[in-house]
Amino acid sequence: MQAPQVETVKLDELNCWRIRHGQAELLVAQQGAHILSYQVAGDQPLIWLNKQAVFKQGKPIRTGIPICWPWFGNFERNPDSVQTMRQSPEPAKAHGEVRALDWQLLGISNEGESLLVEFVLPETEGQIPGWPHDVALKLSVRLDSQLHVSLISHNKGPDEVTLSQALHSYFAVSDVRQVSIEGLDGLRYIDTLEDWKESVQSGDLRFASETDRIYLNTPNSLSVVDPDWKRRIVITTKGSRSSVIWNPWIERAKNFSDMADDGWQGMVCVETANVMGDVVTLAPDASHTLSVSIGSEPL
Repeated sequence: MQAPQVETVKLDELNCWRIRHGQAELLVAQQGAHILSYQVAGDQPLIWLNKQAVFKQGKPIRTGIPICWPWFGNFERNPDSVQTMRQSPEPAKAHGEVRALDWQLLGISNEGESLLVEFVLPETEGQIPGWPHDVALKLSVRLDSQLHVSLISHNKGPDEVTLSQALHSYFAVSDVRQVSIEGLDGLRYIDTLEDWKESVQSGDLRFASETDRIYLNTPNSLSVVDPDWKRRIVITTKGSRSSVIWNPWIERAKNFSDMADDGWQGMVCVETANVMGDVVTLAPDASHTLSVSIGSEPL
């Protein structure tokens, strides 16, 4: 197997690596172990790289695959079992803290026909304000014919820890108004834009306005069907029972300083998650793996 090409690059204030393996190219930042983009030569990108993303130390990056951990979204919307893990009167940042921390590159190595890239956050105790728990995190990224991403949480402390989490994946699409999401028919979902009302999905999901939904008890495979790019993005998950689907649409995107006014057209988030009632509880010395595999096939 040919050795991977690894290039160290700097995007404004952030250290990053551009890694090429076969026909695949991965761009990943040290801050947050954040996958910024992924593309196979000759194909449209699978992971959306936001051209207006801001690469500043300590500022979460709006693109790629952010890691949301140890809570998801608005902290106060998380279950009590997650909220009681935090002991601080200060407001909690949305989506947790680890996406704005520097992770350590553990290694880049060939494994047969695959390339394995691993990052670690050796301990969280002391790094997350008001969250006095010792949980080691590892992000494992495997490149073969697909992109495989796994987040492993290992409770090193003496007490049980409960958390919510997501791999907040932004997928690149030709035009979100033309795509659909397969695999959701009949599922219950919470519509955060309709006062967190619970509804049932009928048929495939299509987009005609701002969308922010939490789908419950989702299957381990969903697809983004993109007729204009003549492809289906296949998303296969493990260790996840909820999916978050989001697009900010026109007015919301205008409020983002780190997204072009029309940036919403070229992306859709289908997030591999454990949120709401689907939280993860780790006994001392227990581990949990949240994984997603991403590939595409022609329509």
